[in-house]
Amino acid sequence: MLKLHYAPGSCALASHIGLEEAGADYSAELVDFANNAQPSPEYLAINPKGRVPALVTDKGVLTETPAVLVYIAQMFPDKNLAPLDDPWTFARFQSFNSYICSTVHVNFAHLTRGYRWADEQSSLDDMTRKTPQTMATAFDLIEKDLLAGPWVMGDQYTVADGYLLTVTRWLYRAGVEPERHPRVAEHFKRTSERPAVAKVLESH
Repeated sequence: MLKLHYAPGSCALASHIGLEEAGADYSAELVDFANNAQPSPEYLAINPKGRVPALVTDKGVLTETPAVLVYIAQMFPDKNLAPLDDPWTFARFQSFNSYICSTVHVNFAHLTRGYRWADEQSSLDDMTRKTPQTMATAFDLIEKDLLAGPWVMGDQYTVADGYLLTVTRWLYRAGVEPERHPRVAEHFKRTSERPAVAKVLESH
């Protein structure tokens, strides 16, 4: 059985959705951010990075959302959760997930984890003020160029859709109004209504 270590509101939501959509035999274990469980010796023994997600498999522990999502898609190919058979389309799929991980996630982290980059309160305040702008700009690109519609990759739902839903929640937490990105808002509603997604959202 697979075991996913997750925290509500975190990027681990995308992996959690992926496992549920795949119909995987898995368990989900909460990493309690409120009680500072991330840097605990017990959790660091599982994931030395001290972050979520961490997916425990029979071959070891996988971390980093794009890697976990591809692993899920490849382990359950019959679920068609990634365009595995077409190198060009798969590369585009990876490009989207990489953009979410390297740009959108980092933008939002400046709001919630600014201490990773700065110590001065003035710097932290500046990052907080800047986050709605950087998040909105990133989603302008997603709205216009990256979201094929109705799903990220077009007609086929993939694990990238759960990843987009995850960071869309952050967009709204950053104070960006849904009206600015109507296609993203439609995608968010459509994805949220999927039975597997709705089930997972109950714990996030």
